Amino acid sequence: MADAVMATSRQSARYDFFTADRQILLRFEGTDKIAAGGWPSGNMIHQPSVEAALRAELARWPDATLNSLWEFQSFDEDADGLSVEFSTSEGARIIRARYLVGADGARSPVRQALGVGQHDLGFEEPWLVIDTIVHDYARLPDVNIQICDPARPTTCVLMGEGRHRWEFMILPGEDPDIVSSNASIAELLKPWDVEGAVTLERKAVYTFRARIAERWRKGRVLLAGDAAHQTPPFAGQGMGSGLRDAANLAWKLTAVTRDGAPVTLLDSYQPEREPNLRATIDMAVMMGRTVCITDPAAAAMRDQQMLAARAAGQSPDGPLEYPPISEGIILNGSPGAGSYFPQPSTGEARLDDALGAGQWLITRAMLDDAKLAAFRPALADWLDAQRAEAVLVRPDRYVFGTGVADDLARAWAEAVG
Repeated sequence: MADAVMATSRQSARYDFFTADRQILLRFEGTDKIAAGGWPSGNMIHQPSVEAALRAELARWPDATLNSLWEFQSFDEDADGLSVEFSTSEGARIIRARYLVGADGARSPVRQALGVGQHDLGFEEPWLVIDTIVHDYARLPDVNIQICDPARPTTCVLMGEGRHRWEFMILPGEDPDIVSSNASIAELLKPWDVEGAVTLERKAVYTFRARIAERWRKGRVLLAGDAAHQTPPFAGQGMGSGLRDAANLAWKLTAVTRDGAPVTLLDSYQPEREPNLRATIDMAVMMGRTVCITDPAAAAMRDQQMLAARAAGQSPDGPLEYPPISEGIILNGSPGAGSYFPQPSTGEARLDDALGAGQWLITRAMLDDAKLAAFRPALADWLDAQRAEAVLVRPDRYVFGTGVADDLARAWAEAVG
């Protein structure tokens, strides 16, 4: 499935933040390079293409059922599970389940039914988003761009599957319906000289927000993705954050429902994910506040300060880095515990392909195994850096701990019950 998604994605070598007269305020480079996870660090997608790949993969699993156009209504929880009611084209349906994961978007009816509030992190701006079908790539920018122009803050970014996106901030006092009219969009695109190079496919007005749910788990109900948190799009980590939620939850729910782990294992979900998520939102809000200045005097001061900082080598641009897990299912005090385990790649194969799903216990003695031979140098270097003989990697590819193999196996068994 990953290959199907990557086939429809694009990568940008840079992410530039410009002043109105195209001086560089921020520049994030290398976003097309292979990151620690074994894939490019930035992937511009076309969401329907990604969803098509997900649906195709889901169809391969006989135990999974996709019920489209079912709308959540309510749930009742008891000692053994939940009864979840949906409205469908054929009337009301009730599904019995042990757990319910509300990954149902920013407005999240599941979150509302739980009565869970949200922390407002102080960012809320309306933007017009337009997606276009590309006919002539040569006439379009080939990197991602933010134009920090107080007259009209603007985003221009690559998309997957033959598309390109522009975003235009709706200024204070403007009518979103007027700004999003086709005539207005034509005027907004004029400076880009793309008439004939693109065709408008889709337009929508969104309010970019920064919010975090107060609780991500309440009994047998958990929240994930935009239901648990919303980030402005400027760092491009909305879907990525949701995928990290899913990766964290999937192995824990499997351990509880299939392997007999205690339900308290789920208590680690929010403490593990929220610090990473807050760092993501903080970066996105910093970017958004840089872009969304509409007062000319304030913008001029921003430009002066950021250009001076860049000239002095003090600009905050650089690789996006996120904190390791510091609390939860990790072996505290163990070198590397809580860090993201790098995935070596030979160009044709990745460590995931060699070792498969689930937790990994990798020892130095294993490195000569034929299936690991191609990855031996990278794995040996990592173990050397930790001064360890073995590493236990969680199913979501965060490091549980390093040390002696038998000790790690015992500690893991105790940690997951």
